[in-house]
Amino acid sequence: MFSKSKEPEPVTTPQPQAAAPAAPKRPAARNGVPSIISGDLIVKGTLVSNGDVQIDGKVEGDIRASALVIGEKAIILGDVFAEEAVVRGRVEGSIRARKVQLCATCHVEGNILHEALSVEAGAFFEGNCRHSDNPLADAPDGTISSDRRAAQTGHQSRPAPAAPPPAAAKTGVDDGHRPAANFAPLKN
Repeated sequence: MFSKSKEPEPVTTPQPQAAAPAAPKRPAARNGVPSIISGDLIVKGTLVSNGDVQIDGKVEGDIRASALVIGEKAIILGDVFAEEAVVRGRVEGSIRARKVQLCATCHVEGNILHEALSVEAGAFFEGNCRHSDNPLADAPDGTISSDRRAAQTGHQSRPAPAAPPPAAAKTGVDDGHRPAANFAPLKN
């Protein structure tokens, strides 16, 4: 009724193919997909990942990852530590990575310590960049204190403005400060 004669399938032998060069492996997330901070998410605190991280939202804190992609709309207010960092958005803090790529849409305010650096035309970068054979050698494991952050990023908190001179100095009362006119050279 529904029978069909079975014909033997042709046997094929696999053809040897040229071996493709193996890409170097880096630690990835358990399932091979990056962790994603979406555009509508604000994170306050330190992010640590042994895998890949993609940030499209706002992070107020430090980030440590194997590979990090900072999206065009992303804002990072903290330091970045990664094997590879691709920056398309805004970073206000230092970047320490073996490989750093500043894309045309990025805005970086802070220092960069790198092994390899590429900058696309149109990228905004304000800070210092320096080559290092191992930029992650002295990367901290825990959170960074504000004093250490200021030393690393070059962003130091400004001291409070000095108080205006007391009114007595303006009236000529001797308080140890002399007006500049008293220091004019004497004529013989």
